[in-house]
Amino acid sequence: MAHFYLVDDLVAADVGGTVELTGSEARHAVTVSRVRVGEALTLGNGRGLVVQGEVTEAAPERLVLLSTRVVRHEPPTTRLVLAQALAKGDRDELAVQAATELGVDEIVPWAAARSISRWEGPKVAKGLTRWSTIVREATKQSIRPWAPEVSGLATTRLLAERASRDLALALEPAAEPAPTAVDLTAGGGVPARVVVVVGPEGGGSPARLQQLAAAGAPPARPRDAAPRTPSAGPAALPVLGARLGRRGPRPPRGPCRRSSLRWAACPRPPTSPPSSAAPPRARSPPTSCSRATR
Repeated sequence: MAHFYLVDDLVAADVGGTVELTGSEARHAVTVSRVRVGEALTLGNGRGLVVQGEVTEAAPERLVLLSTRVVRHEPPTTRLVLAQALAKGDRDELAVQAATELGVDEIVPWAAARSISRWEGPKVAKGLTRWSTIVREATKQSIRPWAPEVSGLATTRLLAERASRDLALALEPAAEPAPTAVDLTAGGGVPARVVVVVGPEGGGSPARLQQLAAAGAPPARPRDAAPRTPSAGPAALPVLGARLGRRGPRPPRGPCRRSSLRWAACPRPPTSPPSSAAPPRARSPPTSCSRATR
């Protein structure tokens, strides 16, 4: 399990100083993850600041970290935005989780005309809270220095207004071309934001797609196959990120621990090449069975 926790009120940190983790995060670290004094831990504020260090105090209500490394990660030049249509079941939530793990910077819940799920009245605040919780947990699991932002519920009209300002693509299985063929520098230079619009199961209505296209969000095919709502956006985000020169979210380097996802960053022990002077091992000739037969 990756030991990475978020401290919302963390503004600055220095090497040799201490950082406190309190509340539910400290309780989860000590009682669930069983973090103990002397262990390595990584904290962040979700706004680019990452602190690594050693735990000096570990109690359910308060955990103290002695900073040994402080890194400030710059925000990406181009922000990737996912406008995800509300979908039945947990399909939209799966898309939110995967998109967070794959590097999205902003998530916009979209009340599409064909969305079976509806956020109305108290459900709007409840839905936004639920998506924000999913984003927070996925940010910690993927050890992202920058946590994505969850914007307010958007209608097709609001998405069209945004498409008139930003570079936008409306993913549609029957559309042409694919995201790999879209000109991302048509406006002259690297765009500040790229908005990926994903409709509900079965695709968006033709009228809404025409409305988005007229505003500047042409339809684009996600891939050769037609991924469903939970995977359409996450499948397109890495393609666009690679074309924009963005690297995927990489965990900060930390100490070598088999219990942490940072194990992949640990140096591997050198392997000595096989000696050419050593003679090959001779195989023993097969022997006949010496056991007497009856």
